[in-house]
Amino acid sequence: MSQEWVYTLVFLAWLLGASLFVVGLHFMNSPATARRGNQISATGMTIAVVATLVHLASQGALSTTALSIIVVGFVIGGGAGLWLARSVAMTAMPQLVSLFNAVGGGAAALVAIDDYLRVLGTEEETVSTAVFVVLGVVIGCVTFTGSLIASGKLQGIVSGKPILVPGGRLVTVVLAALAVLGFVGLVFGAGGAASLDETAKLVVLGVIIASALVFGVTMVLPIGGADMPVVISLLNSFTGTAAAMAGFVINNPVLIVSGALVGAAGGILTKLMADAMNRSLMNIIAGGFGGGEGTVAEAGPGGTVRELTVDDAAIQLAYANLVIVVPGYGLAVAQAQHALRELADVLEARGVEVKYAIHPVAGRMPGHMNVLLAEANVPYPQLKEMDEINPEFERADVALVVGANDVTNPAARRPGTPISGMPILDVDKAKSIIVIKRSMGRGYAGIDNELYTNPKTGMLFADAKKGLTELTAAVKAL
Repeated sequence: MSQEWVYTLVFLAWLLGASLFVVGLHFMNSPATARRGNQISATGMTIAVVATLVHLASQGALSTTALSIIVVGFVIGGGAGLWLARSVAMTAMPQLVSLFNAVGGGAAALVAIDDYLRVLGTEEETVSTAVFVVLGVVIGCVTFTGSLIASGKLQGIVSGKPILVPGGRLVTVVLAALAVLGFVGLVFGAGGAASLDETAKLVVLGVIIASALVFGVTMVLPIGGADMPVVISLLNSFTGTAAAMAGFVINNPVLIVSGALVGAAGGILTKLMADAMNRSLMNIIAGGFGGGEGTVAEAGPGGTVRELTVDDAAIQLAYANLVIVVPGYGLAVAQAQHALRELADVLEARGVEVKYAIHPVAGRMPGHMNVLLAEANVPYPQLKEMDEINPEFERADVALVVGANDVTNPAARRPGTPISGMPILDVDKAKSIIVIKRSMGRGYAGIDNELYTNPKTGMLFADAKKGLTELTAAVKAL
């Protein structure tokens, strides 16, 4: 078979793999079909990898050394991935996703760097190559260090509160300026408009790499932990974009398509997440919010806080017809999803209908709350998105809020507050409200939650896991 026919078949296989990525992404739109979407996408990736190996073999580029390196890479990477997938708890999935973002961004940057070193000083060093190399390096390096910092914040290795770098904004501007100047230098150098020798180009590339790596750190450090869902989504988009740039560098269509899909999907999700918080993306990146968990606030305007005992809360739950659970960031931090499911099982055994209200920015990453509850075997039909569940709060006997804050604050309906206009869950319309929370701590917006001073609200001050466990025992005792 001629090389032309082989390449045609390889190209068709690449297109099939890319098509499966699209289909898989569609199935990931729902928690009920997300597993199937992952399987379809994995099949597409397998086809793309096998086709690439066939293409390399047909080009005579698959030497014994190259094949050995590829096999060793498969064993190490595949083994590490399998071990992580089996050993990492679902509550730690956001940290793992951030690490995956870092690995993806770093890999894309290395591909671009390697290809630039290969074409440097040859006829292949064109303006388009220089453009895609620099974009791939910058986006990949920013993603690499930014994702490591995000993962550290989620894991608790780095403080979840905003960390202000001395002169941070000036440093960020200087780094961005260096990257832009380097970009211009390499592009004009490739086009012959600038007289840069190979050594000078390598120095410029080194400056770009260093600037991008530091930029990733200074960008994410000032962002608080509660804003991590948006940051993770944004970095995921960066990873896809960097991969697409690497695809242009090495002229691989499946990498371009898959990278563009991830970049576009991540970008759209980032916009949706920012809108759900009623904040602009630039406002989030500027930092300063998201570190308010654990701070003590005064009672909100127009009322006082009413504290509940475990027994009082258990009686309300046990004799309700409909209970709507509102899980939030505090549930994820306390890793209390199994305790919540146990309480729901006990209530359902008594004939209580239980539903879960999922806000778009609940948890520590996009879709994290769905994953947490699914890991605790909460039935998918009970997970209700905000638009679907809001009309049902009026007939709910009890709304049980576990660790959620700003997404339940009625102040969002009034103008003049930091969260004005933010879509919220209509918890205050329930007949009775129970809030499980460690303290009167504020959310990312840094304002009091007016729900806590609502006459219908009772505060059960406890760690989410401990509080839910005690509630379960109290309900069983009735």
